[in-house]
Amino acid sequence: MSTTSRRYAALAGITAAAVAIGIAEPVAVLTGPRSAPLVAVGGVVVDAVPESLKQLAIDLFGTADKIALLVGTGLLLGGFAALFGVLAVRRLAFGLAGIAAFGVIGVAAALTRSGADAADALPSLVGAGLGGLVLWLFIAGPFELDPWPWSPPTPIVPPAASVPPAGPVPPAAPVSPAGPALGSRAEPPSAASPTPEGLPVPVTPAEPVSPAGPVTPAAPVAPGGQSATGAAEVDPESRRRFLTSSGVLLGTALAAGLGGRWLAGRRGVSAARDAIRLPAPVAPAAAVPAGADLSLAQLAPYVTSNLGFYRIDTALVVPQVDPDSWRLRIHGRVGTERTYTYADLLARPLVERYVTLACVSNEVGGDLIGNARWLGVPLRELLDEVEPDADADQVVGRSVDGWTCGTPTAALRDGRDALLAVGMNGEPLPVEHGFPVRMVVPGLYGYVSACKWVTELELTRFADFDAYWVPRGWSVQGPIKTQSRIDTPRGRNRLTTGPVTIAGVAWAQHRGIRQVEVRVDDGEWQQAELAPAVSVDTWVQWSWRWDATPGEHRLQVRATDATGETQTERTQDVVPDGATGWHTVTVTVR
Repeated sequence: MSTTSRRYAALAGITAAAVAIGIAEPVAVLTGPRSAPLVAVGGVVVDAVPESLKQLAIDLFGTADKIALLVGTGLLLGGFAALFGVLAVRRLAFGLAGIAAFGVIGVAAALTRSGADAADALPSLVGAGLGGLVLWLFIAGPFELDPWPWSPPTPIVPPAASVPPAGPVPPAAPVSPAGPALGSRAEPPSAASPTPEGLPVPVTPAEPVSPAGPVTPAAPVAPGGQSATGAAEVDPESRRRFLTSSGVLLGTALAAGLGGRWLAGRRGVSAARDAIRLPAPVAPAAAVPAGADLSLAQLAPYVTSNLGFYRIDTALVVPQVDPDSWRLRIHGRVGTERTYTYADLLARPLVERYVTLACVSNEVGGDLIGNARWLGVPLRELLDEVEPDADADQVVGRSVDGWTCGTPTAALRDGRDALLAVGMNGEPLPVEHGFPVRMVVPGLYGYVSACKWVTELELTRFADFDAYWVPRGWSVQGPIKTQSRIDTPRGRNRLTTGPVTIAGVAWAQHRGIRQVEVRVDDGEWQQAELAPAVSVDTWVQWSWRWDATPGEHRLQVRATDATGETQTERTQDVVPDGATGWHTVTVTVR
């Protein structure tokens, strides 16, 4: 099969797969966006892929890791679809079997997600059916090329050329009465030779025979456009029809896919969120003190905007949870099981607090951290109402999509501002940050505390249940480590000689920061100036004035928390319980 042949076959397979995925999206509008094949399979990949690959994706793509996963899954599917197209030309059943196999995978992935029902299989079934139909149309139906350039050549044997048979010279012809016998040694009559009637006749000379032999006649053309040599001669009109059909189907698939995504968004909860008016807190957050934000270029603001707040979770599509139908069930090792509605929470006395959240996947110097003003119900109050058993040392938060985190019960009842949050920076929670309700717990990494789209709190024991990340190699408990970061100047910045402000942030939630130190080129540690902060539950900005000299310099920072513990120089990866080490940047001064 030639390169051109494979390209046509691959295009047929890719078009079939695109139709399958694209058409499944509008169907998933009816069954839920998590049932779409690409999303369902991507969710299984997220759950099953080795932790090292997940961390690599976060390191490479940051908060765009989910988009990268969906794009990668789509490209992988396209590669297999191209292969199925090539196989289908050899035998149509091979290609159809490949499409069917992907349909089965999509169905299985959709049905194994948390909260799935039989209807979730519908997008994959419809998509696979239409994908198989398209493949048939291209390989055996009205859209196929005539002939396919990869069709096996029809052997054609050209007729043998007429060659005089070899053998003895035929006997001499009889002598005519009018002259010598034909073929005799006598001279042939010339044009002036008289006939018996005495009139001259023209004589045509014998046609010479080529020494190379007789001329071979042109090879006949086989039916369907193939020459006797087996080379395909594709009708241009047939090729145009094939390419036009594939283009139209690819465009239709793209429009259907994007349209399905758009419709899913329209069926979301943005309108319901916009209609919510949060009550004023009975205990407002303390005002941000003057000077808490140094307002320097490149320095992270003290309060992170909702739009700029990092997002790390396992949801490939943002769950759309209707606040009117939302319920929180608190159960397990409790004296009294309770269920709360969204209206129940808004009717309770709400408190407002600034809390800095950090992801355990945050590298030294990374930006997977943010500070916001949260509004919610103290979790301590809700737990007191259900009367936990004395041995219930873990509270398992369960998201609407089945994700779980395990929080120490003590951390939710020791007086810290652990909230069941309904608001963020003065507005209802953004949908991507857990609307309508999420958990916020100061001092713990998000993987053990920050359950978004929460629908259950189960009182249990660490000995009885491992939350989502624990079997994947992460620590059972995840207290946030003391960390600091240089925001300005950035690595490889070119500076001018003279005074330079070095600034950044430091954090040790629920303990607070006592001091920050900076050093240049492994010199003496210099104490930085700390800006004021709202509480020990937020990060703090710091700054230090440096008299820069020409050359390349290495800047380092370290922080000491309120307990007197200074962050370690020892470098550790984020797994299993958070990265350690001193943030270092290199700058050039001229």
